[in-house]
Amino acid sequence: MTIEILHKFNLNDQVQQEIQDLYKQLNDKNKQRPLHQILQDENHVIFAACKHEGHIIGIALLATYKVISGYRGLIEDVVVDSEHRGKGIGRKLMQKLLAEAEHLNLDEIILFSGHHRTAAIKLYKSLGFTTRESGVYNLKIADS
Repeated sequence: MTIEILHKFNLNDQVQQEIQDLYKQLNDKNKQRPLHQILQDENHVIFAACKHEGHIIGIALLATYKVISGYRGLIEDVVVDSEHRGKGIGRKLMQKLLAEAEHLNLDEIILFSGHHRTAAIKLYKSLGFTTRESGVYNLKIADS
């Protein structure tokens, strides 16, 4: 098992399909964007992947952006294949992203998680994340 950063030159049909299938375990209602759109240089996304026996079994993404209040990161799309959960893969993916964030000198990392995802919330808290005392508002601009 290896944790690595996925780059646009790593893309092929197998990688696209494995990530597409994996993401459906997280959210089967959202329309997925093709990986070549996500891994564009100007998109500022760090894509961590866990590979086991040549197959992707876990992913986690870190989007970075700069605003007046600081240099931030937003963790998105953390998912481990259901057959491989409970083995510390989610923790290793998160640690990889946190190391990348430290290397970039981010000021803060934000993530959102559904209240029903108790295992994920337990992981995030064990890594030092705390609940932010603010509301989250959402406005869908386009069907996705």
